[in-house]
Amino acid sequence: MKQHRDILQLAMITEKGSNLQETANQYFFKVAPEANKIEIKRAVEKLFDVKVKSVRTMNMRGKIKTLGRFSGKRPNWKKAVVTLHEGQKIDLVEAI
Repeated sequence: MKQHRDILQLAMITEKGSNLQETANQYFFKVAPEANKIEIKRAVEKLFDVKVKSVRTMNMRGKIKTLGRFSGKRPNWKKAVVTLHEGQKIDLVEAI
């Protein structure tokens, strides 16, 4: 059994994410690559005490980076877009 904090690794705050928070009540999270939509939904509902309407996931490919003659690859990661029901809200950064 995976812990909820192991599934949700990072709340992503971007310009696009901020616009979707205001207009469509959607939030971006970086999640564990092996997590599925049901596990992500349960983790968000448990940690933030909200009702999740839907979850969309994307597998993001790691970029290839070069430094001089050396090249390497960043790791692949998974992104989840969580849509909440009307009237629900997650306070990600209220202290800033």
